[in-house]
Amino acid sequence: MATKIAATKPKVVSHDKWLTARRAFLKKEKEFTRLRDRLSEARRALPWEKVTKQYVFDTAGGKRTLADLFEGRSQLVVYHAMFNPKAAGPKTSWTKDAACMGCSFWADNFNGVISHLNARDVTMLAVSRASVAKIAAFQKRMGWTFQWVSSGDGPFNFDYGVSFTEAEVKKKKAFYNFSVQNPLMSEREGVSVFYRDGAGSIFHTYSAYARGIDLLNTAYNYLDIVPRGRDEGKDGQSWVKLHDEYDAAACADCDK
Repeated sequence: MATKIAATKPKVVSHDKWLTARRAFLKKEKEFTRLRDRLSEARRALPWEKVTKQYVFDTAGGKRTLADLFEGRSQLVVYHAMFNPKAAGPKTSWTKDAACMGCSFWADNFNGVISHLNARDVTMLAVSRASVAKIAAFQKRMGWTFQWVSSGDGPFNFDYGVSFTEAEVKKKKAFYNFSVQNPLMSEREGVSVFYRDGAGSIFHTYSAYARGIDLLNTAYNYLDIVPRGRDEGKDGQSWVKLHDEYDAAACADCDK
C-alpha cells in the first residue's frame, strides 16, 4: 500500500520556482514512462503455457467453457473477484451477499472500458466462486453490466492461484503471487490473461496479484496525483466501502 504524505507541509514558492521544480520532475516522469513501456514490452514477450484442462463456468446463459468466454475474440482478461458466500465470515472481506469491497473498488472501473477493449480484440470479465444468482443480485445492486461468471466449486480459481483450501488457510501456507506465503483468506485478488489462436488452442499468457493489479484501478491513479495521495498508511484499504455505502461522514476529517 502507498504510504502517507510527509507530515511537513510542502514549500509554497513563486511561479518561476514552481515551474523549475515541475520541469525537473517531468524528466523523471518521462523516464518512468519509457521504463514502463519497456516493461510492458517485456511482459508481452514472456513465454506462454498451453491450457489443457477443460474449464466450465456457470453463466446467466447457462454452462460455458473457457473458450466460449472469449466471445469470438482472441484475447481474454479475467479479473478474479473475491466472492465466495460459502466461506464468508468475520475474517473475510466479502459477505454472503456482497463481494470483497476491495475487488468491488476495482470492479467500479470495468463498465466503461469494456467497449474500448472489445474494439482491440479483448474480452474482459470477472470470475468468482459465488453462484450466478448471488453474482446477479450483487451486480444489480451495484449497477454493473460487465460479464461476471461463476467458477463454482470447479478448479479454475485454484489453478490460477486465487482460491485456497481450508487446510492451506489454517496452516497459513499457500502458493500466492508466485511464492509460498500466508494467503490470509480462502480467496485472494488477481487478474489472468489468456490468448486463443486460430486453431482454437488456448494459452495462459500472464497473471498478476496483490499490488500487481494496481494499474487496473483508475481511482488509485487519480489519488496518486493529488497532494494527500492514497493516504492509507498502515490502515491499508480500511477506508474503502461499496460505492452505495459512502455518506457525508466518509470525509469527516478531510479538513484536518
